[in-house]
Amino acid sequence: MTDLLPLLQEFHREKLAMMLRHVAGARLIGQYDANNTYQYIINREEAQLTWVATAIGELGGEVPDAEEPVRAANGKADAAARAILEEDGTDAARFVDHWRPRIAAMNNARHAKMLRVILGETLEQKRFFDQALAGRQDLLGRRGEQLGPSHGEVLSSRWIE
Repeated sequence: MTDLLPLLQEFHREKLAMMLRHVAGARLIGQYDANNTYQYIINREEAQLTWVATAIGELGGEVPDAEEPVRAANGKADAAARAILEEDGTDAARFVDHWRPRIAAMNNARHAKMLRVILGETLEQKRFFDQALAGRQDLLGRRGEQLGPSHGEVLSSRWIE
């Protein structure tokens, strides 16, 4: 049990860094469907981080904050978006590969199950990134025929003054 708290804190720190990279990446992904998928991913990661933070708090630990990283849009919009999607897909796979054996070795079944659920959702995120790279626009579901395909762009900032 003594190594459970540091493990959960490390997991939280890495997942928080990943979520903050997704927030920064979403600012650079203009295509509506891909950006909407990033919003979905970020929402799920916020929920996951809440679960882990609650477990850390129950064990008497603290969860530090982190700052959003700067991600640069290298190249034209399509090339930059592609690079971000590739990075995020690679990061998701690396995260799962790093944590899967560590979680398998955990003695605490409750917390291990929670972390396995998060790994499963991280693999789902990787699938979204791969599908976006393949040009799919139905990442979160299909549009009704009357709406037609989406070709819209979103703003990089939610508020404009």
